[in-house]
Amino acid sequence: MSEHKTKKIQFTDTDVRHAQLKIRLERENISQADFFRACITGMSENDKDLMKFIRRYKDENEIGRKRDLKVTKEEDERAIDLMAKFGIKDSELENIFDLIAEDHPEL
Repeated sequence: MSEHKTKKIQFTDTDVRHAQLKIRLERENISQADFFRACITGMSENDKDLMKFIRRYKDENEIGRKRDLKVTKEEDERAIDLMAKFGIKDSELENIFDLIAEDHPEL
């Protein structure tokens, strides 16, 4: 049984943006903690929609190196092409990784 330690994630932003966030969260009926946990889950699970937003945000705000963004975009496009070529859906890919993890837990 593994023990999960908790970490506190904290950052600062303007009072206006904080108020806007609180209003949007209230409208969506989601707590701040649940919102940020959802974002972390989306990032760690490489959610296509979230990653598309993150890459657009990075591009618009000139975060990261242009070459890295181009390479990442090309890799994503190749992955999509290969998945389509072999007829593999995202849900099937998850199953493949689960099977690999079962057979090779050291990976």
